[in-house]
Amino acid sequence: MMQAQMEHKMLFDSCKRSMDRIVFELCCALQLLRPRAAKLGLGSAYGHGLKHASGDFVVIMDADLSHHPKYLPGFIRKQLETNADIVTGTRYVKGGGVYGWDLRRKLTSRGANVLAHTLLWPKVSDLTGSFRLYKRSVLEDLVSACVSKGYVFQMEMIVRASRKGYHIEEVPITFVDRVYGTSKLGGSEIVQYLKGLLKLLLTT
Repeated sequence: MMQAQMEHKMLFDSCKRSMDRIVFELCCALQLLRPRAAKLGLGSAYGHGLKHASGDFVVIMDADLSHHPKYLPGFIRKQLETNADIVTGTRYVKGGGVYGWDLRRKLTSRGANVLAHTLLWPKVSDLTGSFRLYKRSVLEDLVSACVSKGYVFQMEMIVRASRKGYHIEEVPITFVDRVYGTSKLGGSEIVQYLKGLLKLLLTT
C-alpha cells in the first residue's frame, strides 16, 4: 500500500475581493497560507514556497482545482516506480485533455506546444502545463537557473530540466478551466511567450 506524508502550503499574491479576504484569513489561521505583498511572478513564488516547504518532494499545482488532487496518487506512484526527478501532468497524451476551454484557447495552447517542440525538442509532451511533482533538490536547482517570467517560466523549467539530463516522467491529466474568474492569457502574454521561446532557443 502506498503511503505518503504531505503538507499543504498556498501562495497568495493579493486579496482584493471580499471572498479572497475570507479565504486569506482562514488559511492564515490554519497556517496553510504564505502570503506575499504583491504579484511578483512565478519564479519568485516558487522560491518563496521552497522557503516554507520541509519535505524532500514538492508538488506545484493550481489551488482553484484546475489541477485536481485526484491525480496526486498517480504522480507519487510514477515517481516511486521510476525514481523520476520530475513527474509532470500532461494534457497531450492518451488519457489527458482539457475541459471548459473555447476553441481559441485550445488552439493557442496546442500551437504554443507544437512551436516549442519544433524549436527546442524537449522530449516532454506538455511544455506549458504547471501541475508537476519535483524532487526538492531538482526544483531548487531549476529555480536558480531560470530567468523567465510569466507563462514562459513553466516552459523554461522543463526545457532546462531536459537539457540538464533530469529524469522526467509524464502522467495524463484533464485540465478543468476555472469556474470563477477569467484567464489572464492575452496578446501581451503571447508576445512574451514568443520572445521567451526565442531566448530559450538561443541560450539552451
